[in-house]
Amino acid sequence: MRTDKWESVAEGPEHGVYIRGLYIEGARWNMEIMSMDDSLPKKLFVEAPMLWCKPVRNYVKPTTGVYRLPVYKILSRWGILATTGHSSNFIMWIEMPSNRGDYLNDGGFADQKEWIKAGVAAFCSLRH
Repeated sequence: MRTDKWESVAEGPEHGVYIRGLYIEGARWNMEIMSMDDSLPKKLFVEAPMLWCKPVRNYVKPTTGVYRLPVYKILSRWGILATTGHSSNFIMWIEMPSNRGDYLNDGGFADQKEWIKAGVAAFCSLRH
């Protein structure tokens, strides 16, 4: 997670890639507390912070403190199920730091029911 604006970044990271241009629905990223937070009034979509996707060897999945934010191509959230078992609309999960109640989901990953119940997700495009 980068705390600076994407406009001030002159070059990419040594490893991985920076991502910008995602939009979050149902919550927001709070730079003051560096955590997912409730949406502000009348703000349905907010721009996600610039993210650093960094490859990690022998990654150990966290057991607390993250929400597995689903990222979709378009707002509809549905897609055609491919023969591989993956949706044509779903892209990936992002482990967003969050200070809400933790639990382990069926896959053994840390997650947070509050954001799941609120339907919080990220999107690449707000129009389809």
